[in-house]
Amino acid sequence: MSRPVIGIASYRDRARWNIWDTDATVLQQGYVDGVHRAGGRAVVLPPDDTDADVLARLDGLLLPGGADIDPARYGAARHAQTDTPSADRDAGELLLLDAALAAGLPVLGVCRGLQLLALAYGGTLHQHLPDLVGHNGHCPAEGVFGEHPVHLVPGSLAAAVYGERTVVNSHHHQAVLDPGALHVTGRADDGVVEAAEDPSLPFVLGVQWHPEVFGDPELFAAFVAACAARSLQGAASSR
Repeated sequence: MSRPVIGIASYRDRARWNIWDTDATVLQQGYVDGVHRAGGRAVVLPPDDTDADVLARLDGLLLPGGADIDPARYGAARHAQTDTPSADRDAGELLLLDAALAAGLPVLGVCRGLQLLALAYGGTLHQHLPDLVGHNGHCPAEGVFGEHPVHLVPGSLAAAVYGERTVVNSHHHQAVLDPGALHVTGRADDGVVEAAEDPSLPFVLGVQWHPEVFGDPELFAAFVAACAARSLQGAASSR
């Protein structure tokens, strides 16, 4: 059986390697490694807001972490601590996400990816968590990961992967305020939304932590398994 093909959204940033110091399409290698080790074939998708036709060739979509989403997309003014918006990334990823959900493709959202899921389901975001929770535990410093427990709803997709309690890493200053039609299935002790999913679809899950950073295999394994099932379903229907 061929490996399931999983698209991973990437972004444009300045990068330096070999003789180059230039704009580049970039992605943290941990996402590719996580998909590969779980038995999938990773395909990196640069920002592209023309169409979502590439999804016809994919078995799943992974939305990675990264810069803040433009608050104008959920009707809010920009907070002083919110990143400068990346219009091409926001547009391209939301286009892919909306089409993937409509097609019933497995979707995994990581950090920013969870927040995109919330917006796609009609929700909104907190723009700066320290204003809400009164501490910096979810992002102690730039490039420094926090660590805290998360409580997961029994019977949820997230709990099937991790159990009802797990300890996660954390590097974010924004979080889901209103999940829209998503079901919140995980929270930190301070109430911050840490996981949300759509139980009406086979695999649509967003997590606020970073499984790609410290080699957490369980979530990638569950996601790639769902993508493999989707691939088999597609192969059977085409016969």
